[in-house]
Amino acid sequence: MKKAHIEEFFRRLSARDPEPKGELDYTNPYTLLVAVTLSAQATDVGVNKATKALFKNISTPRQMLDLGEAGLKNYIKSIGLYNTKAKNVIKAAQMLITDFGGMVPENRADLEKLAGVGRKTANVVLNIAFGHSTIAVDTHLFRVGNRTRMAVGKTPLAVELKLEKVIPSEYARHAHHWLILHGRYICKARRPSCPTCPVEDLCPYRDKTVVDPL
Repeated sequence: MKKAHIEEFFRRLSARDPEPKGELDYTNPYTLLVAVTLSAQATDVGVNKATKALFKNISTPRQMLDLGEAGLKNYIKSIGLYNTKAKNVIKAAQMLITDFGGMVPENRADLEKLAGVGRKTANVVLNIAFGHSTIAVDTHLFRVGNRTRMAVGKTPLAVELKLEKVIPSEYARHAHHWLILHGRYICKARRPSCPTCPVEDLCPYRDKTVVDPL
């Protein structure tokens, strides 16, 4: 995709949704970290249902540690891989208390030291909680990057690094959300909604749909 097309791409998405938000519910940087950790291989809707009651009672690593692994499982057992996720959340809570004074660190390297936290989770936390212009490449964003030819890559990291180079600086803060939401609701995996896509004329994707899917 040409530079001028990329600028117009984000201009249009910005005009449609100037202040995009993530769809996970949270109350502070710590609960955001927990929610994102739980969202791996799960839907945001499913995570929000599970954490609604949890976050009414838990808002700090110390409270999570006091709740314990068994107690946490009672809240999140509807989420896939909840046993492993519960272990990681409790271990991360202990690490936050021991190594970071109970505070969520504001840098990727330290975030990735926490149990259950990889680059994507760290980027989400940095972007939403701290306002960094990071790009968390999930399946939706990976698909959009490749379909639009804006950032062609075989791995999430490759797509992330290419996007960092081509996204205009004025759109960098919210690009992460625009691309994810675009992939989730318009540029869908099985059949994209090309007829209703606001950037269809800028996209070189070869297998565009002609009729909007029902």
